[in-house]
Amino acid sequence: MTDISVVMITKNAERKLEQCLSSLVSFSEVIIYDNGSTDKTLEIAKGFNNVKVFEGDFFGFGETKKHATSLSSHDWVFSLDADEVMTEALVEELTNMSLEEETVYQVRRDNYYRGKHIKCCGWYPEYIVRLYNRGNTDFSNAKVHETIQSEGMQVIKLKQPIKHYSFDSVGDFLVKIQSYSEIYAQDMKGKKRVSVLAGVLRGLFAFVKSYFFRKGIFYGFEGFVVSFFHALGTTVKYLKLHEKNNPLN
Repeated sequence: MTDISVVMITKNAERKLEQCLSSLVSFSEVIIYDNGSTDKTLEIAKGFNNVKVFEGDFFGFGETKKHATSLSSHDWVFSLDADEVMTEALVEELTNMSLEEETVYQVRRDNYYRGKHIKCCGWYPEYIVRLYNRGNTDFSNAKVHETIQSEGMQVIKLKQPIKHYSFDSVGDFLVKIQSYSEIYAQDMKGKKRVSVLAGVLRGLFAFVKSYFFRKGIFYGFEGFVVSFFHALGTTVKYLKLHEKNNPLN
């Protein structure tokens, strides 16, 4: 495909990057904007002829993805993460479709934990806007939970999915919680206040919602782990925010 640039940001993303980039060989341009990897991320990326590697600072997820998008040659951009794999069926669908102006395209993201497709805990079905024309819209400036802005635009769902290999182990959850909670707490410092009790109660509610209301209880070990880390992530981000709002004298 010569009219769509795939764009991603990376940092120490070697875990699934080769599999990700192998699924993108049909695209003429893949942009990687790296934020200081110390593993084999850059080595892997430079092994693909259609990949252009740039290196620079991280400004928060929204602003960083906007900057990465500006480095692409094409106005049509497919935003992908380094732990996501584009299915052959989706590549074929994109090849055979005509893109419409003033339209953004959602893709279904199938989430996996330990190689298992998780269809509970709010992980399925998950539709996210990923294909858009940068001349008409772009990412929000949110530090975390950034989204492609689609207000006032037509939204079309693509038929085929991407595969998201987000977590292979408990350790992967811990790494992500540490990173995302720190960015959230730093961004919300002084803007939002939350008590320790409120942080704990919100975490408890997140577990109940995920494990019982969203049927994690029916998915054995994986359902429990996903629900547990929903709760832990919620609690940790609020405790960090409380800590930053109340520094030691």
